[in-house]
Amino acid sequence: MGSEGPSNGVTVHITGFKKFHGVLDNPTESIVKNIKPFLEQNGVPKGLTIGTCTVLETAGNGAVGTLYKLLEASLAGTKDGSSNCGQVIWVHFGVNSGATRFAIEKQAINEANFRCPDELGWKPQRVPIVPSDGSISRIRTTNLPVKEIARELEKRGFADVAVSDDAGRFVCNYVYYHSLRFAEKKGIKSLFVHVPLFATIGEETQMKFVKEILDVLSFLN
Repeated sequence: MGSEGPSNGVTVHITGFKKFHGVLDNPTESIVKNIKPFLEQNGVPKGLTIGTCTVLETAGNGAVGTLYKLLEASLAGTKDGSSNCGQVIWVHFGVNSGATRFAIEKQAINEANFRCPDELGWKPQRVPIVPSDGSISRIRTTNLPVKEIARELEKRGFADVAVSDDAGRFVCNYVYYHSLRFAEKKGIKSLFVHVPLFATIGEETQMKFVKEILDVLSFLN
């Protein structure tokens, strides 16, 4: 992996989040705002096209409304998740303020159980994110090879990358569940990555990490 080169290219759309309770400086907001100029300066991975880069409200319904507009717009003029730029992948970044390492999330759970109100004041408790999907135990899983991605990142110097099966029950999981559901219906791909605070892993290292994970994704189509 990483040596054969991409066949048709990949278009990646990226999201992060604004501030929320307890996190006034969300690193994913900076990552999303700065990733395009960072790649222009340090090199865009071969075969990769950066699509939209959007900072979402840290609010369940507030984020999802914007997300669906973006998801639909990203597929305009495409067929089965493919375009002239090849495969479409959505990469969502969120912060885990207590984390000491990066985590690639392999799944989301159909449960909203917010530990604190979101930025619009909503605090659901043990309710399904999508009621028509059934119970709060319903799981949706990414179709990207998360273990392979983590192994490749380790080879590139990021040795402490976790593969996680628990994206929490707050807005990160809420957005990821909707994104995975949309991706399954439309034949595209979705991935969620949790990052630590910049105080734990500095901004420069995190930007390099994002560049590398985008490069890895460019070889997966």
